Amino acid sequence: MKRVISVSLGSSKRDHTVETEILGQPFRIERRGTDGDTEKAIALFKELDGQVDAFGLGGTDLYLYAADKRFVLKSAEKFVKAVRKSPIVDGSGLKNTLERKVINHLQSSGKYDFRGKKALIVCAADRFGMAEAMAKAGAQMTYGDLIFTLGIPIPLHSLNTLKNIATVIMPVVSRLPFEWLYPTGEKQEKVQAGSKFNKYYHAADIVAGDFHLIRRFMPARLDGKVIITNTVTKEDVALLKERGVQTLITTTPELEGRSFGTNVMEGVLIALTGKPPMKVTPADYEELIDRIGFLPRIEHLN
Repeated sequence: MKRVISVSLGSSKRDHTVETEILGQPFRIERRGTDGDTEKAIALFKELDGQVDAFGLGGTDLYLYAADKRFVLKSAEKFVKAVRKSPIVDGSGLKNTLERKVINHLQSSGKYDFRGKKALIVCAADRFGMAEAMAKAGAQMTYGDLIFTLGIPIPLHSLNTLKNIATVIMPVVSRLPFEWLYPTGEKQEKVQAGSKFNKYYHAADIVAGDFHLIRRFMPARLDGKVIITNTVTKEDVALLKERGVQTLITTTPELEGRSFGTNVMEGVLIALTGKPPMKVTPADYEELIDRIGFLPRIEHLN
């Protein structure tokens, strides 16, 4: 049995384990949260190194992307250094392949028409494949990178503008502690009621991107909205339903009531290839995604 474990800086309340079969191969897939404790995460990586077929790194990223530019997050390098035997991935490989395919599939299959829809992606540098695919599908885009990660109330509407800004600020942002940019530990369980960001949600037909960022600033009502994300639990789905969300689409498949993060599912693909992550190409991911038949989960809540 292949074993994939996501070690996350997120809340341990979101831990989950499933056993399933993928391409005829039995898998045990686990998510272990460390409640924002980086030393505990490092200890887990060291303890399990060599005992698992692949690690996922959750609650933080190793890389952020803007088109063809990749920026390494310095605060995450210590996790990579703790692992010597098992491969470790952060989900960025799937964000640039699977999530792009999901948007194209929704449009081409007629399951959702993006043309003319107003779409908010809370952080496009974290999900550039999704952002680019939505724009090409005809959505009217708002990129909330400056708003939701840096607290600068300037919405962006052009991928070229995003690329230009990213080129300037990413060398600085990539050196900041990740918890300054993204909720970790108990902060993932909190919603900032009455947020000044509400207007950006209300103006959109679609709210997309990392669920913890979406949830962190989520207004009390999201009537009629479509949420495109992943890493949602049964409790998250209940919360979205309660707040009036019309449709939930997750880019990773549902496994026993849970949509795991892209870092977990990328770990599964790495385990199937048996290759080091740096030698796995986008074409490798594409081939495996097609063979497995990953399809988005679409759930009509209201």
